[in-house]
Formats: sequence, C-alpha cells, structure tokens
Amino acid sequence: MRLVVLGRVVQGVTGKRSPRTVDGTAVPVKTTELRVPGVGGSSAEEILDRPIVTRVAGDQNAGFFRPKAGYGDPRGPGGVLIEAYRWGDLTGGRATRTLSLVLLLPFMLSNIAIWMLPPAPPGSVAVARAICRLLAVTLTAMYVLSVVGVAIDLVAWQCAAYPHCTADRRTVSWLAGLQPGQRIALSALVPIAAVALMWWLGARSWRLPEDASATPVPGGCGAPRLDVHGFWDNRAFLRRLRALHVAIALGTVDVVLLGAVAPHDNRAVGYALLALAAVVIVAAAALLCRPARPGHPADGRVGALIHAVRAAMLAVTALTVGYAALPRSRWTTGPELPGYDALVAWLYVSQAALILILAAVVLRQRSRTRTPTFLDGLGAPVVAAFAVGLGVAYSSAVVYAASYYLDRNLNPTPRRLLPSGVPPLLPPVAYRWAAMGFFVAVLVTALAAVLRGRLTVRRRRRAAMEVLRRDFPDAPPEPQPRVRAVRDAIARARLTDESWPLPAAYAVIFVLILGSAGLSLAGIGPRELGLRIGGESLARSVVFISHLGSNLTGLFAVAMAVAALSAHRAKAVGIVGVLWDLATFWPRTTHPLAPPCYTERVVPELIRRIRYLTRHGGAVVLSGHSHGALLVASAVLQLEPACLERVALLTHANPLRRLYSMVFPAYLGPGTLRDIGDRVNWRWLNLWRDTDWIGGWVLSPGPARPAAGPGARVDPASGVDRRLPDPQGLLTPPRDTVPPPVRGHSFDPNEEEYRQAVRDLVARLGSS
Repeated sequence: MRLVVLGRVVQGVTGKRSPRTVDGTAVPVKTTELRVPGVGGSSAEEILDRPIVTRVAGDQNAGFFRPKAGYGDPRGPGGVLIEAYRWGDLTGGRATRTLSLVLLLPFMLSNIAIWMLPPAPPGSVAVARAICRLLAVTLTAMYVLSVVGVAIDLVAWQCAAYPHCTADRRTVSWLAGLQPGQRIALSALVPIAAVALMWWLGARSWRLPEDASATPVPGGCGAPRLDVHGFWDNRAFLRRLRALHVAIALGTVDVVLLGAVAPHDNRAVGYALLALAAVVIVAAAALLCRPARPGHPADGRVGALIHAVRAAMLAVTALTVGYAALPRSRWTTGPELPGYDALVAWLYVSQAALILILAAVVLRQRSRTRTPTFLDGLGAPVVAAFAVGLGVAYSSAVVYAASYYLDRNLNPTPRRLLPSGVPPLLPPVAYRWAAMGFFVAVLVTALAAVLRGRLTVRRRRRAAMEVLRRDFPDAPPEPQPRVRAVRDAIARARLTDESWPLPAAYAVIFVLILGSAGLSLAGIGPRELGLRIGGESLARSVVFISHLGSNLTGLFAVAMAVAALSAHRAKAVGIVGVLWDLATFWPRTTHPLAPPCYTERVVPELIRRIRYLTRHGGAVVLSGHSHGALLVASAVLQLEPACLERVALLTHANPLRRLYSMVFPAYLGPGTLRDIGDRVNWRWLNLWRDTDWIGGWVLSPGPARPAAGPGARVDPASGVDRRLPDPQGLLTPPRDTVPPPVRGHSFDPNEEEYRQAVRDLVARLGSS
C-alpha cells in the first residue's frame, strides 16, 4: 500500500502569490507534489519515478526526498514540484527485528482490540476498555508462565529430580545436588530476567529525541477523536501501563514459587507472602482498569499509586526468592510442580470468561448505535480471541519443545507407558486443551473460508460480468481467457466484503475449547472426557486430535518465525507484514509490549512538513495511496484551519471506508470521513477500482448527482469519488504486444487518471 502526499515547496520568502499557467491550468507559485508510500517500504526512487533522489529532511528511518538536480524533471502532474516521504523503515529493519515483531504479534492484536470498540456512552466504553486491558495483562501472565513452565517446572522441578534427564547435561545436572526450594529459587531468575526484558522492550519508541523530552499534553492517547490535540502523545500513559504489567508479571512468578514452597513449609510467613503478592496483583489489576491520564484531576494520585504498586511488588519478589532459597529439611518432591497446573488452567478459563463478557458488553453497545461495524461490533472480542490463540500457539510451542528435548524426544502424553528410568516430563494438561482449541478453530475457519469462496463464486462472477460489460460494452464473449481473467479479478476483489463473518467462527470454537481447560482442574484431560462421552473409540480420536493440535500449533509458531525471516530476506510484503503496518498505526494503550507505534512519529512529521510547505502563501495537495490515505487523513485532522486553507487531498486505493471505518468505527466512522472533507473545503478526490481488493470508494460509489431542484444544494461528498475502469482495455492495442494489465491495488503516478486528478486539485487551489 502506498501514500502520495502533494504539497508545496517553499522556494522564496515572499508571501505574495502570483499564479502561473501550465497546460491551461492556473498553478499557484511554490506548489509541490509530496509522495509518501504506504505499506511495503518502496524506495524513494520508485515513489518519485526518478533515477536519483536526495533527502531534504528527516533521517534514514523516515525522510523527505526530492529528485536530485540534473537527474530528471523535478516537476510532476500539473507542473508542481514532487517530493516523497518514505517511512517504511520505521516498521522494517534487520532480520532479528522482523522476527521479534512476529513474536510480539499476540500483544499487538490485544492492543488494537481496544480501538475496535464501537461508539457508545462513556460509561459503557470504560467497562469495555477495562476488560480489554485485563485480557492484555493475561497475555503477559501467559508469557511469564510459559517461561516459568520451562525454567522452574520442567528443568528445576521435574528434570533435576531424575538422573536419566540430567545425565550428560552439564547445564542442568548441577541442579540435582540442590534442595527443591533452592532449585526453583535459582531457576526463578530466568522468568525474572524475562520480565526485565519486557520492561526494557516496553520503553522502545519511534518518537524523535526532541519529542520524547517534550512536556506531556492534555488529551493524550485514547482520546475519543483523532483530531484531539496530543492524540499521538501517550508517553506518560505508557509508562504507567508498563509499570502495572511488570508488577503483575513479577507477581505471577511469586505465586508460582510460593504455591510450591508455602504448602510444604506450612508456616505463616509463606502464606503471608502469598497473600501479600495476591493483594498487590489485585491492586495492579484495579489500577489497570482505569488509569488516569495527564490532565485528569486524579492524575497525580493515580501515578503515585502505580509506582507504589510496582515498588511493593519488587520488594515482594525479592523476599519470595530469598524465602524459597532458604535451606529446609528433607523434601520429597512429586512429579508435578504444586499449583502450577491449576494456575495455567485458571488463566485460560479467565481468558475465555473475559472474552465472553467483552462480547456481551459490546452487544449491548451495538444496540444503541446504527454505525456499520466489523462483525456487527464484535470485532474487539474476536480479535482478542485471535491474540489469545496466538499466545497459546507460542507458549505451547515453547513448553512442548522443551519437554520433548528434556524427555529425550519421547512424546509426553498424560497416559503413555514410560520405559524404565525415563522421566515423565509432562506439561500441564491445560496446555493440551488450549493447543487443541487453537488448532481446531483455525482448521474449521480455514475450511469455512474455502467453502464460502466456492459457494459464492458464481454470484460474484455474475456481478463482476455486469461491471465488465458496463465498462466494455463491446467485450468478447465470456469464455475468452482475457474476459475470464478480468472477470475473476473483479470477483476476487468482492470477496473482501463477504469474508467478515469467518473470524467469528474461529472465536466461537476457540473460546469454547479454551474454557474446557478448566476441566483439567478436576484432572480431566481430552482423553478422559472422550472416555466419559463415547468410550475408548472416541477417546482415541480425541487423543489423536489433541496430540496433532499440540504438535501443529508448535509448528505454526515456527512457521510464523520462518515466514518473517523469509519475507525479510526477499524484501517482500506478506500478510504478516501488511497486518503489522496496519495494526501498529494505533498507539499502545492496552499492552506495553506491543510494537512501537510508528504513527507517533509519522503524523507529527507530516504535520510539520505541511506547515513548512504552506508558509508564505504556499499551497499543498495531499495524495495518499492505500494505507497512506489513513496517514494523510490523520494529518488533516490535526492541522489548524489557517493551514488547511492551502491543502487539497487526493487518495487512491483508499481503504478508509472499506476497512478502517468498519473496523474502527469510533475513530474513523462516516462522520469522521465527512469531517475530513469539510476541513479541506471538499478539495478531495478519491480514485478507486472494482479490481482493488483493499481500497474502494469512500463517500459515494457513483458519480455526482445533480441537484434535486432549483436552489437545491448538491452534496459535496458525492463529487469526491472517481471510479476508474480497470483494465484500460480488454484487447491488445496495436502499439503493444500484450493487453493492458489489471492494475488492482497498484499505483502509477504516470497514469492519466492520476495526473488529471492532480491537475484538477491544483486548479482548485489556484482558484481558492
């Protein structure tokens, strides 16, 4: 996806305007076409269609470029100078960073869920936001528990107790000579280090140094409108969010340690520490539900409480590790770490319950609004279910891979017969329930997607033929390969609008099976449930599915990592990369470990550049391609009226209505789209094609309609959208050797429709 931003370059110091004429069009002086790419990270040379360019502002991560003097025409359509804003390196980078971004995918999805909530009264929104933040912190606990499961449960507790597991393994054999409490205390340093890593990662940002030192502004991230001053500034809020997640993560480690040590000692000090850890966790969760923002009357008091909670948890963690490391009398351990299985099961049950509660709250909100939304407003709980599912995939992959390795590559199952001397290293049964749920949900959803595509293909092809015949009345008969190719391109593009219900199928199946993890609290695994329901034959089938699910879920996590590295080496844009750039548009207000929001830098930079280009009577035409249209729209919403008087807007392959308005209705609904047009005095053109599977029309799919009667006012929104026939022709023109290509979502600044749109907007600016 690409963004093109058209602006004016200041070449003089006079504020007086003297229009000139290019191809019969009045062009204001000091006018520039500024092009900014969307998702994909195109080079500045590709954006400007010039062989050699030079950076005039910004840095290597995000900068503004112009054609280098003497290497190509510096002017574009309408006789304006061209400039490009390249921001792709803010989301790209080294292979290690690409891999880390994929691993943070669950946190990213949990972060965007809160932005998908439908419009609702403030009280109802506050409840839904609180549930989203609680779901996000359960992902933090899942992350910590997976590390705990490897370091404390599998290595320090189970493996260290069996000579066969520690044999010829210097990395773990030394633990066998320590007491169980000392083993788990030392091993607890591994998850504590993982929490420290989370603390450090949560502080990363793409903001510029001078922005990071600026004074926080009221409003802040999560404000109800994109045009609120300081919407992109969430530094103070993010610090608090990070402190609370760190406190709960450390508390999770403390509960695991004390859950094993306190029952063995049966002393007041152990239970007192356990109670204290639980109290601090509850306090952190309560503060997480409604943390005050800068400018709020209770801001100072809440901030002090958050820092006090984190300090208290640090103290409790130090005391817990020290208490667990104390020497004890002879301690005979069992095969499983006490309390750990139950803790994992309760985590999964609570996640399933929170998703269901969020769905109920959102359904109540939906009944109060008629705004079209993704999945009828249920997008937030569905995306939260995907976040939890990916978290299950990653944590299960880590735990089961470690158990396979420590167990000498034997497949650990709850009921397998073990050879003599082989340690029964068994992850909690709850992991098997969750992995099976993720696998079954993904499999059913994939099959449903294929089936839906097959069942609707005829209807979509009929509609596509109507479009094709309208654009090309003299088209050859349908059986011709060229006609079928164009028809199918239009039909595939229409599939986007009909695929929304499929994610809901995944969410329903996954949440139901995830909640079944609670059966493990009663010692019931997939096999036991199969025996009770259908006997041995059903039990064998359930065991096979559960084993297959746990294995394939782990392979899924590995495949995601490999795909990320392959996409980086090929410099290709896969579905993960596209999703990444789209999701990290939103600031971190739910999970501090979500990837940094590049828009915190991109939008302020665009605003500063536009202000610079419009100084002293300059004019700017902003043109955004695909995801870039969203960046341009965000900049327009933040610009002051004096600057907007010199701004026009051109968007193409624009997903604002088709995707963003549906998925994020509270921030980019129809009202916001009309507000954008009002702000630029309807100097806005949107180019779209029927073959585009991402972009589309924004305000009106048809041409502008004449006024209904004398004196009636034509709705200016009806003149925004311009539909472009695609391809430009069905047959091979005499001057060429191949027929015109189907352009779909692509962008070419040399296309005549684009050049004409630029000229039209330049003319509007010249006459304003």
